[in-house]
Amino acid sequence: MDTETNFIKKNPKTALELLRRMKKIRFTEEQIAEKYPEGRMRCPTHLCIGQEAVSAAVGLLLRRNDFALGTHRSHGAYLSKGGDLKKMLAEIYGKAAGCSKGRGGSMHLTDRSVSFMGSTSLVGGTIPVAVGLALSIKLRKTRQVSCVFFGDAAVEEGVFYESVNFAVLKKLPVLFICENNFYSVYSPLAVRQPKGREIYKMVRGFGCPSVRGDGNNAIEAYQKAGSAIERVRKGKGPVFFEFKTYRWREHCGPYYDNDIGYRAEEEFISWKKRDPVLLLQQKLLKESALTDSGVESMDKNILKEIKEAFEFAENSPFPSENEIGKNIYCGG
Repeated sequence: MDTETNFIKKNPKTALELLRRMKKIRFTEEQIAEKYPEGRMRCPTHLCIGQEAVSAAVGLLLRRNDFALGTHRSHGAYLSKGGDLKKMLAEIYGKAAGCSKGRGGSMHLTDRSVSFMGSTSLVGGTIPVAVGLALSIKLRKTRQVSCVFFGDAAVEEGVFYESVNFAVLKKLPVLFICENNFYSVYSPLAVRQPKGREIYKMVRGFGCPSVRGDGNNAIEAYQKAGSAIERVRKGKGPVFFEFKTYRWREHCGPYYDNDIGYRAEEEFISWKKRDPVLLLQQKLLKESALTDSGVESMDKNILKEIKEAFEFAENSPFPSENEIGKNIYCGG
């Protein structure tokens, strides 16, 4: 019996929840892509279609009061941490009901009610914030975890090295989650990092336990991250993960961009065959943990929730002009 089959048999509800979360992220972003050309979502929007497994797995493992932070591509991380779909879509539409009150847009999501402490357009910008939050956890002895999601380009930023070094030195309860999708905008790893470098091995050189995982395998991501989170929670210091995955759509926007030449169509097709949502669904069906009618019911319920959330976002009011200076700076 392989590892995934064994997991499904022992934890069918967890496996189904992983699939549900991935589908919610996928269906939401597909609808964003469909509606974006209408011109009512006026902020830059980075979709994580194809990369849903890691955020779904880690989000399911984190407690409500555990801190999480993300990047410019954080719809999945926000939703899987428990973020409100209506508030997220309202934020993308620039509405006052948004999770950042219409001030942040797609790239700047914040929801302290579920301890999602922010995402940012700055590459690597939330990494030191996550480490600072981890320091606060250690000082207050609250047994929380601070988790930060980022892409492979973030490990090229100086602040990444400073943050990992400090976290290791102080044995801080922080989980570094690198979703390596091989590209920084249109630049592949080959033009950004030395040939043959494995990111997780490099980070081990800082004395930080580092693990590589399949970012398109939700069950593997769940199992590996689960062990690491427990280690971090017990005060044994940080853990770094490199999950290899792949974004399907363009760096920024709703379309596909394989035609512009920075990546081969064959590469895209090979990764699309490893669709994390479809792979888990097929496995659940094979192991009789899910039926065809169950798939239909799950999809129907998710799509209903998404439809209602879009209606809420589209019909919500914009911030009033007399509040233009509020909710921009701390204490504003």
